[in-house]
Amino acid sequence: MSELSNYYVEDINDKKNYLNLLQKSGLSKFPPLIISCAITGGNQGKEVNPNLPEYIDEQVQQTYDAYNTGASMVHIHGRGPAPENMGDNTKDPEVFKKINYMVRQRCPDLIINNTMICGRWWSKDGLGDRLMTSLTARPEVASIDITNYSIFMPRKKRPAPLTGRDKDYHGELSYAISREDVRYSINKLKEYGIKPEFEMFTLQDIHFLNQLIREELIEPPYWGQMIFSPVFNHPTPELLRATMDLMPQKSILSCITTGAAQFPFITLAMIMGCHVRVGMEDNYFIGKGELAKSNAQLVEKIVRIAMELGRPIATPAQAREMMGLGAPRVYKNPNE
Repeated sequence: MSELSNYYVEDINDKKNYLNLLQKSGLSKFPPLIISCAITGGNQGKEVNPNLPEYIDEQVQQTYDAYNTGASMVHIHGRGPAPENMGDNTKDPEVFKKINYMVRQRCPDLIINNTMICGRWWSKDGLGDRLMTSLTARPEVASIDITNYSIFMPRKKRPAPLTGRDKDYHGELSYAISREDVRYSINKLKEYGIKPEFEMFTLQDIHFLNQLIREELIEPPYWGQMIFSPVFNHPTPELLRATMDLMPQKSILSCITTGAAQFPFITLAMIMGCHVRVGMEDNYFIGKGELAKSNAQLVEKIVRIAMELGRPIATPAQAREMMGLGAPRVYKNPNE
């Protein structure tokens, strides 16, 4: 078995192959672990952890540190407008262009992944516009949330000197994406040479992915992120196994878990042959009651666990090969 063979979900899901690898070599011959780091997100900010990066310079520095610690992909959310409202996602593509350029300057081969979402938020006025702010920033990978949900989202106030929310927010967060939205978004991503990352929140979302494959709208390898959290898929071994069983052939599965369950669950996912995401978008604690000092500290922890168990860590070059990406994208200075 060469280092980068048998890395699709169905390969590691094959029980004979899994046992053959495990019993002979532990995790040392498993596919190298792709570690994605979601450095900031768009829902919580410095009000929950003062070390969470919001401004562009902070995001770039923490991305660089996570890259040097073992992350092969960064998942980026832009914030703003700055400095008036750093508590929310930006609607300005120029923010993403600047971040992508500055990250590439410091991280020559890191996979740059921007949030895209591609669906629409519900409000009292009905459905909003498609959420595709980062499209023209041309990330190498962009997330498409192929799901529909309505959840309760508490968000703390942001006392001065923080900006953007002067009181606690407790409200409903509703998101919808139609098949038309997905088809449109995939075609736009193709136009800009961007690989879709399919963010899935429930087992039903895998049907969306399979439908896209049947319609020949996407090409393998398919890169999927399944979110396991109390409001979507619960982080249980049974749901992880069901996810792996239902994933289409020629797909690569990475797992996201929020809060205190993050490290126990992604360790399980790693042992089962999946890939993982860490970062302050999903979890701002390094341990019970202890705030993370940086995104690099979260990456370092999963790297340490993987190395103790013998699972190799993917370099950016290896992650690019597995995901079917080409050479690192070059970005022009948006200020020139």
